[in-house]
Amino acid sequence: MRAGRLFSLRKVCLTGLVSLSLALVSSPSFAQSTTSSTQTSKAKPSQTKKTTQNTSASKKSTATSTQSKSKTSANTKQKKAAPGGTPQGTRGSKSTSTTQKALAAGATTAAVASAASAQRAQADRKSGNPASALRSNVVFVQDLNSKAVLFARNDDVARPIASITKLMTALVVVDAKQPLDEMLQVTQDDVDVVKFSRSRLAVGVRLSRGDMLHLALMSSENRAANALGRYYPGGMPAFVAAMNNKARELGMHDSRFVEPTGLSSANVSTPRDLVKLMQATAARPSIRYYTTNQQHEISTRGHATLFRNTNMLVTNPNWDIRVSKTGFINEAGQCLVMVARINNRDTAIVLLNADGKGTRIGDAVKIRQLVQNRQAVAMSRTDLN
Repeated sequence: MRAGRLFSLRKVCLTGLVSLSLALVSSPSFAQSTTSSTQTSKAKPSQTKKTTQNTSASKKSTATSTQSKSKTSANTKQKKAAPGGTPQGTRGSKSTSTTQKALAAGATTAAVASAASAQRAQADRKSGNPASALRSNVVFVQDLNSKAVLFARNDDVARPIASITKLMTALVVVDAKQPLDEMLQVTQDDVDVVKFSRSRLAVGVRLSRGDMLHLALMSSENRAANALGRYYPGGMPAFVAAMNNKARELGMHDSRFVEPTGLSSANVSTPRDLVKLMQATAARPSIRYYTTNQQHEISTRGHATLFRNTNMLVTNPNWDIRVSKTGFINEAGQCLVMVARINNRDTAIVLLNADGKGTRIGDAVKIRQLVQNRQAVAMSRTDLN
């Protein structure tokens, strides 16, 4: 009897516990808790994946940053490299380091050349040099009658002379007595592959040797000058050898030639040597005429082409120029050499490595004025005596 009651009581308790469990399971808060727990456990792999992606992105960012720094460093090195065409007159002088620093800082070659010219002019003014107003890097002026050097600056170094080379080319051709009426043809061999300069003479054009010489000297036609060398007996090697032999014959001991146009910077000379060259060419009537003629027209393939002198001073009636030649390549700068009659005296003028076409012409005009004033002062002193 007692045992039966205990069994009934245990059954009632178990039934109550089961009912309570079912009630808890069906409770909204229990469901939310279970769902939240499940979502949390599912979110862990996603967060891990995001963390991995972030790490990968960080590595890529670091690599990109490293590459960027590398490129920046390379660009910085390129910017610090000095541009080419450093003015010749600064080489071997005290201002070389200053010029190099200016170029390294990004200054243009023209600006550095202009600044160097200003420094030289200032130094000349302090020393009392009457050539202080001249801006060309190299200045050499000589009275050919008395052999007196009137003005000189940076005249003791052999430098590239650009198209002034063509004076030697003409001298070799004329002294070889090659017929000026012989027809020569411009070929692909005459095309400039050194400086890639332009020419108004097309490949295939045929001109007389006289016309080729005329255009080479008056208008500085490179193809014409090269053709003159090719048609020399023995070809170009023999012509270059003749150029150097002629230089030695004239006493141009500091000069060297490697080709007839002046496009190569290996063609070098000194101002004193160039005076000797000008004196020799001025003694040849044909060269004297070709270098000072104002313009010349040729007919090629049925078309007339007008060529003009590269030295504008030959058109000025106030100038009496006996021989003249201009030149330019980056290594030589703007160049001008002339023998001019000033106050009835032959005066040799050499201007090299000027920083502009106007500079070399302006310096020539100033030199003429200086020489005239100097001679006027000398004449007045003679009158007083």
